[in-house]
Amino acid sequence: MNFAEEIIEWYQKNKRDLPWRKTDDPYIIWLSEIIMQQTRVEQGTPYFNRFSEKYPTVKHFAAASEEEILKLWQGLGYYSRGRNMHQTAQAVMEEYSGYFPKNYDSLIKLKGIGEYTAAAISSFSSNEARAVVDGNVFRLLSRYFGIDTPVNTGKGKKLFTELANELLDKFQAGQFNQAIMEFGSLQCKPKNPDCNSCPLQAGCEARKTKRINELPIKIKSLKIRERFFNYIIAQKDGQVLINKRGAGDIWENLFDLPLFETDNFTDVKDLIRSADFIRSFGTQVKIKSVSAPVKHVLSHQKLHASFIAIEGFSEQFISEKSWFYVSFDELEKLAQPKLIFQFFENFHKLNT
Repeated sequence: MNFAEEIIEWYQKNKRDLPWRKTDDPYIIWLSEIIMQQTRVEQGTPYFNRFSEKYPTVKHFAAASEEEILKLWQGLGYYSRGRNMHQTAQAVMEEYSGYFPKNYDSLIKLKGIGEYTAAAISSFSSNEARAVVDGNVFRLLSRYFGIDTPVNTGKGKKLFTELANELLDKFQAGQFNQAIMEFGSLQCKPKNPDCNSCPLQAGCEARKTKRINELPIKIKSLKIRERFFNYIIAQKDGQVLINKRGAGDIWENLFDLPLFETDNFTDVKDLIRSADFIRSFGTQVKIKSVSAPVKHVLSHQKLHASFIAIEGFSEQFISEKSWFYVSFDELEKLAQPKLIFQFFENFHKLNT
């Protein structure tokens, strides 16, 4: 058997029973592909189930508000994906009369759909002969063919995409694409792959040259930005002061707390004496409590957050800020970053 036949045969015996594999509806496949980006299957599947149940068609998705989408997305991270999906659903309603496109050339024009996602949707829904190339495919091809070109370079992406298209079974494109990704995920895993049971072991260059742990090669160029967040908890009449985040930074249009960002860890006494804090809350503020710093890691940023409960503050600042009071019941309906809703979960337990 050739490479494609081996992969497909393995897939038919070992594939996971995943709900989005039981349909050729491009909308449902799109839901699964976007939700599963940068997300483990175990984490993403409950989100897929909730979204597909609440929004069974693209029409339902497009008719929802962005706040409803982001609330359902809460905890999944990379919130721009949810916002892009909402815009894409509305574009499908306007430009394609509510029929989610199945062909690559139309899909690639939609917001949030790149080359990989367009290839996946088109091949899974209509068997279009477009090879998918994700992290699992990069790893499998790099090891099997002994390729040491870095996968995260333009040259590497072009090389692996061309190779995947050469290997693609044109008559079973969707099946092959599912198979090669599943093989990389379950068999040719990043760490401790089960080479002894691998049906491709005889032709695997990395196994022959003992380079399994070296391949694939990536260039490390990502610089992590460290940020220091000082969140303020200001309560009045059973309500808490909330902030709606704007554009141009993380968590766009999500809800958090009034925030004072500093260049490093800052003593709370220095913070409440700062000009920005005094302009916001006045000079009579008293500190009720200060949490231990909480570390929250994003893809390009590491956040260090402290939560500072205050009392005795002035209320003349609200009209000048994007801050407003909500009850804790209302707060539960607002989409919040994971850092914030986890804080409030603990806060609620301590105060009930």
